[in-house]
Amino acid sequence: MKKIFSTKMINTGGRSGEVHSPDNSFQLNIAPPGSRAENATNPEQLFAAGYSACFNSALDYLKKSRGITGESTIEVIVSLYNISQSELPDVVLGVEIRGHIEGLSLEETKELLEITEQTCPYSRATKGNIDVTIEAI
Repeated sequence: MKKIFSTKMINTGGRSGEVHSPDNSFQLNIAPPGSRAENATNPEQLFAAGYSACFNSALDYLKKSRGITGESTIEVIVSLYNISQSELPDVVLGVEIRGHIEGLSLEETKELLEITEQTCPYSRATKGNIDVTIEAI
């Protein structure tokens, strides 16, 4: 396996802190999900942003290979689920991927989304680890 890219982010304070790049060119305040803190995000939003961009890029490669020119839009919804049967939380992620491709039917779009799931690096990393659903919209 040949590494083609890597990146690094640094967090202090966990879900009530901040995250930044080593050169400080990128910095975000982090807040717990649902806290409605101003000018802050949470790990789930960041995961959804990365997953949606990665998935749409993988979809673009597939569309190009098939001569499909319609613009695609990908929505990724990341949810937290407590699967605990006791007082101690046992939290897992769930992901919903919703996609639209201009000029294609729902069936054609769904087929391309399912193929993309096999090649997207985020999808490969999460396969078998979290529940992911795919829907053409």
